[in-house]
Amino acid sequence: MNTTDLKGKWNELKGKLKQQYADLTDDDLLYVEGKEDELYGRIQQRVGKSKEEVKNMIDKL
Repeated sequence: MNTTDLKGKWNELKGKLKQQYADLTDDDLLYVEGKEDELYGRIQQRVGKSKEEVKNMIDKL
């Protein structure tokens, strides 16, 4: 998923991620344009997966 797709669908994806991973908070899932790597890092820390695994997980949603 590229940055444009991520930005456009983020609210929907955020809800799905919170359903799957209850440990994720709104602060963890705060999308700030230009800081996608930071977002992936926060999710990565919470769910214990690699950056590539997180990207693949989001792509599958």
